[in-house]
Amino acid sequence: MSGNKSGLTYGEAGVDIDAGNRMVDLIKPLVRATARAGADAEIGGFGGVFDLARTGFKDPVLVAATDGVGTKVKIAIETGRHDTIGIDLVAMSVNDLVVQGAEPLFFLDYFACSKLDPDTGAKVVAGIAQGCRETGCALIGGETAEMPGLYQPGDYDLAGFAVGAAERGTLLPRSDIAAGDVVIGMASSGVHSNGFSLVRKIVERSGLGFDAPAPFAPGKTLGEALLVPTRLYVKSCLAAIRQTGAVKALAHITGGGFPDNIPRALPKDLGAEIDLSQVDALAVFRWLSREGNVAMAEMLRTFNCGIGMIAVVDPGKADAVIKVLHEHGETARPIGTVVPCAAGGERVTYRGLLDLSL
Repeated sequence: MSGNKSGLTYGEAGVDIDAGNRMVDLIKPLVRATARAGADAEIGGFGGVFDLARTGFKDPVLVAATDGVGTKVKIAIETGRHDTIGIDLVAMSVNDLVVQGAEPLFFLDYFACSKLDPDTGAKVVAGIAQGCRETGCALIGGETAEMPGLYQPGDYDLAGFAVGAAERGTLLPRSDIAAGDVVIGMASSGVHSNGFSLVRKIVERSGLGFDAPAPFAPGKTLGEALLVPTRLYVKSCLAAIRQTGAVKALAHITGGGFPDNIPRALPKDLGAEIDLSQVDALAVFRWLSREGNVAMAEMLRTFNCGIGMIAVVDPGKADAVIKVLHEHGETARPIGTVVPCAAGGERVTYRGLLDLSL
């Protein structure tokens, strides 16, 4: 072996262990603020610990979900706005838990990058911690990975993992869903975290930069308007489930929009007829449709179009469910009904038109 070559270090390969330790120190107070019954929300061990017995569940069934934020993260990177993308990360998993009737208990994150910037990482985790606090979910651990050569300088990606619980026998969807049940729509906060590959393509076609004024959101830049975080539906939906006993099913409207997500909450012989005149398409969707010349059917299958969550309820109790949702900050209204569906037929049909005019 040649004696002229100096010994290499991990740092010279592009991985800074000290930066990772600095980030852990920065985020520890954020993590502690998410503590809840069952978790002290301390980090630094080899794994997170959660005491299920302290939650008060008598005969719990655990429910798990995992997701990321898609290419929305590219807009956070390109604009240097990292403080809300963590809320999206939490929302995409915990909203998937609540549609099964589960209360989120704890969350873990995975942050991968080319070279770790502790300040950027801490901003991302601040958003994750905020999402966890707002949904009563403890952030009990995570992983940060530097992978130079796999990611471009400045890039990072996120994944999240959530676990929740429900009492045995209470999971959604229920078995008593029937034709004539009411479909209630809950308003979204924006594009949420799906369809951003198309969003970015439309922005590119428009010729606008992310620092340009948003044509559909006065007072905000385009980047700010597109980064509005995914709405967290956990507390409102759990309240509706527990206070009314009338929620038969929930569906989180993510990638695939109405036609792909609503059937996931229904028996195979039932579908939904949606009255598009009752769907208030947000200004961002109207702009995307016009600027990208995107057809209504494509909009409905790619984006939430203004409805981020739907509930299926008994028609006699729809008003009671809407009242609870309103009390917990949701904008909610009936947007359709459950209908019989022939084998091989369309599971989601429409009447009326989605108003995409500016």
